[in-house]
Amino acid sequence: MTTYEETQTYEESPTHEETDETRYEAVSSRDARFDGEFFFAVSTTGIYCRPSCPAVTPKRKNVRFFPTAAAAQGHGFRACRRCRPDAVPGSAEWNVRADVVGRAVRLIGDGVVDREGVPGLAVRLGYSTRQVQRQLTAELGAGPVALARAQRAHTARVLLQTTGLPVTDIAFAAGFASVRQFNDTIRQIYARTPSALREESGTKTGRGSAAFAAGIPLRLAHRGPYAARAVFDLLAEEAVAGVEEMTGEPGARTYRRTLRLPYGTGIVAVDEARPRRGGWLEARIHLTDLRDLTTAVQRLRRLFDLDADPYAVDERLAADPRLAPLVAARPGVRSPGAADPDEYAVRSLVGREAAGELTEAYGKRLDVPCGALTHLFPEPGTLAAHPDPALAALTAALADGGLRLDAGADREEAVRTLHTLPGLDARTVAQIRMRALGEPDVGGEEEDELWRPWRSYAYRHLSAVAA
Repeated sequence: MTTYEETQTYEESPTHEETDETRYEAVSSRDARFDGEFFFAVSTTGIYCRPSCPAVTPKRKNVRFFPTAAAAQGHGFRACRRCRPDAVPGSAEWNVRADVVGRAVRLIGDGVVDREGVPGLAVRLGYSTRQVQRQLTAELGAGPVALARAQRAHTARVLLQTTGLPVTDIAFAAGFASVRQFNDTIRQIYARTPSALREESGTKTGRGSAAFAAGIPLRLAHRGPYAARAVFDLLAEEAVAGVEEMTGEPGARTYRRTLRLPYGTGIVAVDEARPRRGGWLEARIHLTDLRDLTTAVQRLRRLFDLDADPYAVDERLAADPRLAPLVAARPGVRSPGAADPDEYAVRSLVGREAAGELTEAYGKRLDVPCGALTHLFPEPGTLAAHPDPALAALTAALADGGLRLDAGADREEAVRTLHTLPGLDARTVAQIRMRALGEPDVGGEEEDELWRPWRSYAYRHLSAVAA
């Protein structure tokens, strides 16, 4: 049986000394560009931090580097109270990589290990549990159980410090199998009891109903500049009636939508970033089942492309004289993904207006409408018998698993399947790849090789000019 001790098989490679010296320079300069890309731990204090931690820089001989927070935790280090390393954006590498490790990380982020265990993760990836364990541990310093555990701990901390939910409810909402497991994990990672964590934020213990009514307030972290206006413009242009809405004026808008989640449904709201708030987007999440919190957050992160590395993207694209002025004018442009990949595939085929009609005719109506939000977008199986042959073929493939677009999908296999379906031209397939599959490097021009591996971002710049 897999246990948390799996992380102990990781050993730092002596061949990484040069890389580690570069990392130490980033720590010495408190460079926020590397937050989430790696973590450092201090042997004399037993604490691990993000590179931009404001604490005094430790001596090099006392510093160790880890690729993930889970790896640092597995070696007995506790999370820093000042820099909260568990709250950093995820590494942009997992969006770029289409291999089994990248797919596994995205699935773990979506809560698959919490819901289906490591065997379920392995089945989705098409590998044995031993192969998945070995590959993740070799590259990330932690296996799937440890990675999921670190994520559960972060979710629990957020709930403890932002809601009045009873501790028992929080334990199971975060994905822990028992209250004892929850208590032990919080003590190990934060060196405090759950009650002590809650007292730091001043959150009073209360009944769960209050949290459901008010929604869970969250700060969705991102690294570097974030061109929020372009993202919100796009979402406003695409919004499907009944499922999405955009309220407010440019610069102070709120995007709201419904979500179908593994255990229930949700309504999410994300505010357009204000210049003085940099570093995160304000969000509120209303859930019918709190166990869906991790999944809802990850889907928002993909929709708003919050784990991107704008420094790497802008540097690459600015090297092309054609794009340089566009990058200078809009630093931090993102390539939005999709909150529901299957939904986006259908929308890309039929268009916004028809998507609204499908929602009204086939979508599930919310028990309690919330303003203009009245429905969940129809599930693929509901549309599989639709009289439109192209729509029926696409949704049937999604419903029976012949086409997978979820966080852990094999991108190459998905694209091959898309090309076999009727009614999907090259442009539509490219849009599905870019948005539903979250590919950062989708191109279509002969001269765009210079933009690799960020062609999807170049497309966003060029689309803004064309508009």
